Amino acid sequence: MKFPIDAPYPSRRSPVLARNLVATSHPLATEAGLSMLRKGGNALDAALAAAITLPVVEPTGNGLGSDAFCILWDGKELHGLNASGRSPSAWTPERFAGKGGMPQRGWESVTMPGAVSAWAELSQRFGKLPFETLFEPAIDYASRGFHVTPIIGELWRRGASTLKEQPGFAAHFMPGGRAPLAGEIFRTPDMAESLRLIAETRGEAFYRGALAGKIAAFARQHGAALTEDDLAAHRNDWCGTISQRFGEAALHEIPPNGQGIAALMALGMLSQTDIADFAPDSAEALHLQIEAMKLAFLDVETYVADEGSMHEVKTAHLLDPAYLASRARLIDRSRATEFPVGAPKQGGTVCLATGDADGMMVSYIQSNYAGFGSGVVVPGTGISLQNRGFGFTTQAGHPNEVGPRKRPFHTIIPGFVMGASEPIMAFGLMGGPMQAQGHLQMMLRTQLWGQDPQTAADAPRWRVIVGLDVAIESTMKPDVVQKLGALGHRIALESPDSSFGFGGAQLVHRIAGGYVGGSDFRKDGHAAGF
Repeated sequence: MKFPIDAPYPSRRSPVLARNLVATSHPLATEAGLSMLRKGGNALDAALAAAITLPVVEPTGNGLGSDAFCILWDGKELHGLNASGRSPSAWTPERFAGKGGMPQRGWESVTMPGAVSAWAELSQRFGKLPFETLFEPAIDYASRGFHVTPIIGELWRRGASTLKEQPGFAAHFMPGGRAPLAGEIFRTPDMAESLRLIAETRGEAFYRGALAGKIAAFARQHGAALTEDDLAAHRNDWCGTISQRFGEAALHEIPPNGQGIAALMALGMLSQTDIADFAPDSAEALHLQIEAMKLAFLDVETYVADEGSMHEVKTAHLLDPAYLASRARLIDRSRATEFPVGAPKQGGTVCLATGDADGMMVSYIQSNYAGFGSGVVVPGTGISLQNRGFGFTTQAGHPNEVGPRKRPFHTIIPGFVMGASEPIMAFGLMGGPMQAQGHLQMMLRTQLWGQDPQTAADAPRWRVIVGLDVAIESTMKPDVVQKLGALGHRIALESPDSSFGFGGAQLVHRIAGGYVGGSDFRKDGHAAGF
């Protein structure tokens, strides 16, 4: 791995090297994680303290009503946790008939939140510190307040303009009738109290106690389907991982209902090409990646759902080497092809990665989906609820068709890279449909082209939109953009600082005796260690 002083891309940051390392999208969350390591906790304790802090300091991407996924290396083996929630029991296809699709906001977009259950279950199985200790930084920031950071302030402003009429939103997130500005202090004592209850009861208050009662009562008040029984029925799954080898390394993802399989499929197709012969920022390498990603998204949009609902085409079918080789042969080296790809939906998410001196590594992600999620905030609790129900389809017979107590298709995915038997990298890249595409780009940049995590995160990105449409960051070299256009790609140039469409990567890569980390300049966060 190279560590260039003359970094090839515009950057505000250097790679961070340490024996213990935390990378998140918010400096206060990173510091919360480090504080647990200094108390004698492990990488999981650090990850959870950061994850618990993020709903307070980055509410634009997650909340107490989020879903979550985790991939964890415990020193001996890899574990995968699916803590995404299922739909209310009353969500039959008939309930949404004639509505022209699933609602994007409001109560009818809310499925069971899983993040709190992830915190409790991960801590019980792998944590070293008392559960209550993990909440101390978050409760402090919620009670005493924190300074709103620039990028979050802008996203908060945008979210407030569209969500202010949603139940409970303005009362909680718009003190004085507006979103707080960057540099202003925001306090949320209601969330502090909810965090205390969650900590004291190991999450029971959220699913079967006082908080569950408040959530369900607010739902009834607005004619929503969610009930106390739905919350009490929530369960996580230790689902393991699925993987795709590329050279000496293998990318691991959580199995469906998530989109991680799209990155694996694209990687499998690219293993059948000569992409290794090209430079990382060449038009030839980018063209191959874009075309493989388009093919992968086509299949994901068509076949991927809650794994129990994938009756005809299963995960193993989509990852079959012979099938991926046949898909790779559809890629035309000389021109872009208009495969009939669906247009993935936009979203907002937080991800983080940690590693400790004993070798434990964690990749963790949680999300409210589209920015503030549903826009619903339960009064007196600070609980903002996700809108994962929007991930269902109303198309009859589709494996992802809405139904009772069913998980919707999910965009959020943690990533992990393994060698033959040893861990290499815990990472993620938040940002709706950008996530699988970002995983592919980070995997290739670090493992094929040997870029350090910060350089890989700084590099200009591309994003498949639909058909021949591809968004490309304006920092990409003009001659490369021109060549991609000549191949038939319809290019939309976007600024990495203003579009928020290219996600935010957090990476922790194993090196001898420690780690090297990177944190995306497109977010407010940082990587730090000791």
